[in-house]
Amino acid sequence: SQSRYKKDEMPEFQRIVVAIDPAVTSGENSDETGIVVCGITSNKHYYVLDDRTLRATPDNWARQAINAYRDWRADKIIAETNNGGDLVTSVLRQVDQNIPVKQVHASRGKKVRAEPISALYEQGRVHHVGAFPKLEDQLVIWTPDSNESPDRLDALVWALTELSGGKDLPAGVNLVSLTQTNDWSIPRL
Repeated sequence: SQSRYKKDEMPEFQRIVVAIDPAVTSGENSDETGIVVCGITSNKHYYVLDDRTLRATPDNWARQAINAYRDWRADKIIAETNNGGDLVTSVLRQVDQNIPVKQVHASRGKKVRAEPISALYEQGRVHHVGAFPKLEDQLVIWTPDSNESPDRLDALVWALTELSGGKDLPAGVNLVSLTQTNDWSIPRL
């Protein structure tokens, strides 16, 4: 199965979501706000469509996420609310009061949340439409003991978890070993 597609080779999508891993500050040394767009097809393959991650004020990252939602005709925005709680949705709604937002809260560590998504990559069921060098670097370099915030990776995991419903995982896959080896099966350029 092909891992990387060109934009003119995209299939038809059943659903598209925009996921946000918001940063709470926007200074020069602040984390970036991860904004990643993903879609799912009828054959349960997943596509990374866009990475609009940026370092910005809450108003600017909200506008960026809503522009991605509109540009991709997405179904909803998935917003991690660990940092900021209801404030994240409030900022989005200040830009567009009718934007559909689903709040998600991380109750488990990044490694545990990423394991099922790593398994989907290993199966060849996640494809990238175009190249996303900074996102792809985070996918293969980040480790659970890192002090770096993997903003793009977090947004990707939230998007693909939403699309898979958390239920579309392969039987018999050793999820822990996948994450420990960082085997996301990303084609390198």
